[in-house]
Amino acid sequence: MINHHVLEKLINITSEKNVMVNEPLKKHTYTCLGGAADFYVTPETYEQVQQIVKLAKQDSIPFTLLGNGSNLIVKDGGIRGIVLNLNSLADIKTVGNKVVAQSGARIIDVSREALKQRLTGLEFACGIPGSVGGALYMNAGAYGGEIKDVLESAVVVDSNGDLVTLNAAELNLEYRRSNIPDNGYIVLEGTFSLKPGEYEEIKAVMDDLTYKRESKQPLEYPSCGSVFKRPPGYYAGKLIQDSGLQGTQIGGAQVSLKHAGFIVNKDNATAEEYIRLIRHVQATVNEKFGVKLEREVRIIGEDLE
Repeated sequence: MINHHVLEKLINITSEKNVMVNEPLKKHTYTCLGGAADFYVTPETYEQVQQIVKLAKQDSIPFTLLGNGSNLIVKDGGIRGIVLNLNSLADIKTVGNKVVAQSGARIIDVSREALKQRLTGLEFACGIPGSVGGALYMNAGAYGGEIKDVLESAVVVDSNGDLVTLNAAELNLEYRRSNIPDNGYIVLEGTFSLKPGEYEEIKAVMDDLTYKRESKQPLEYPSCGSVFKRPPGYYAGKLIQDSGLQGTQIGGAQVSLKHAGFIVNKDNATAEEYIRLIRHVQATVNEKFGVKLEREVRIIGEDLE
């Protein structure tokens, strides 16, 4: 049952076009998985985000920040309450040697802006599919670089709906994690401190990394990207491959034949099939090598009843 009182309040904060009811989340995730959100809301200003957070707190409405859905599995039962998507907040600007980007901007586009402005430091991000908000949330990294190497500060909304500016050190950025989820922060903006460089040199690095990504990763199928964190002293993909799991399929979900660290939605998989395959991979690798693979991908939402 849709709560029309909540619907009316959300429309008053944003507008009718920014609030969708019973919206299928598989339309908004890279895995193309997930049930419906009760309310799928796309605010267009920082103030609207603040007001939605305050509404959720005052009226005890369940509240979930989706990001752009790149490193995420939403369960088949969907998500209750408000699901917030910040893709409309996507401005990118350069001030001196700093690039300031809103949370809904793709981190790939931020790296391209840095190239355009002849600034070096963000080349590693040229193949990361997530948003700026998601990149800060998990301290995204690739090819030896991490967000923490270049992030100067962030603007967030806290759990009370207040706007707060934090320096990078206050986010406790570590390997594939930060304190953003622990503190209930919603990232609205990141400032990246870069260095002047030569356009051709920056472009050559980005072209090389793009080639490596496109040649090694299974981009032809929906996926959540790299499923597991790198275990100390090992590579997750090699452990999975050496366990004989490459090509293993449960329903429509498959351990990629191109890169064993990826699980792809090969044929209309359900979230339940995807999650069962993740658990099967973890159990098999642990049994064969005594290594516990830790998920990098987040799993949220409810199971089907």
